Amino acid sequence: MKRTTVRTTHEHAAAVAAALEPDNTTEMETTVDGERVKTTIARETTGGLHSSVDDYVRNLIVADETITDTTSNNE
Repeated sequence: MKRTTVRTTHEHAAAVAAALEPDNTTEMETTVDGERVKTTIARETTGGLHSSVDDYVRNLIVADETITDTTSNNE
């Protein structure tokens, strides 16, 4: 099994993690600690891991931008 961990920092980390949760598979584990989101992804192959990380990072960018825009407009 191939594994990697993605660690990112966000002003609204819990909201970002919650937005990502519906797309997580059983081979993904996400935790939040303060402003940090940590997601570990496991796949059988390196290619599968690469694809999953690519998808996750794209979703992460959209979630962060959307939540930041939404919270900025409400403040």
